[in-house]
Amino acid sequence: MDARTPPLYIDSPEDVAVAARALAGGAVVAVAFANFYAIVSRPDAATVRLVNLAKGRPVDQVGSITTGVCRIPAMFDWSQVSPRLPAGRVLALMDALYGAGPFGFRGPAADRLPEHLTQVDSGLRTTQVIAPGLTCPSNAFFERALAETGTDHLYITSANRSRHRTGLPDEPAHWKSGALAADFAHLADLVVLVHRDEAAARAAYPGYRTTSVTLLSFHAPEGELEEPPVLTVDRHGSLHLDDVRRAAAPLGLQVRLGDTAGQRLRVREYAGALV
Repeated sequence: MDARTPPLYIDSPEDVAVAARALAGGAVVAVAFANFYAIVSRPDAATVRLVNLAKGRPVDQVGSITTGVCRIPAMFDWSQVSPRLPAGRVLALMDALYGAGPFGFRGPAADRLPEHLTQVDSGLRTTQVIAPGLTCPSNAFFERALAETGTDHLYITSANRSRHRTGLPDEPAHWKSGALAADFAHLADLVVLVHRDEAAARAAYPGYRTTSVTLLSFHAPEGELEEPPVLTVDRHGSLHLDDVRRAAAPLGLQVRLGDTAGQRLRVREYAGALV
């Protein structure tokens, strides 16, 4: 965020409208997202490729999606969910986890979602939906951006440069807008929609790390037939596994770490000049 450019604030309807129109016109928006930041754009293949290149990712890397909270269930094809897993339980778990804060779910993708925002796993075409939770003001931005673009979903990715570019083993998401803007200074059409008070945003989510969301898969429940279904954590991020289990247990669901989630995502550390 250039010091000469007045900031856009996530809690300002006027600023949200400016950012949404810019996104519809092809801009990339770094948006205040619960207790950290995410990068959001139009969901078309060309824009997703542009963001991948800006991050230093492989150009064809599959992306995740975001949308308004009430639209999340429509991103999935519930007819493809295992009969062992009643849809009502998963929807209730979504309500509980998104009601508390930022989270992600992976499940069977709705037919209309494009290939570059889906991936095949366990024989099913799946999609990842990342959302900031019910109380985050970014929901107003997402709804305005959806209206401006005429779509029901947007592309979303973590606000960081890829480890493929930096050569580091891990590149945590940004939770400081100034450092984020510095990392993406090469992106000419970047718009930054910031928390008015970043410290207050972090304090609003005391049980969450300031990093990318925990991601739970429900497209391939595990376990023997007599067991409660087992859902898999594909990424152990901002919300601790124990908290996910506490939300799932009353619904008759078990939660286990997947093979890719053995190490919890770390929080980005900033040098004093960027704090």
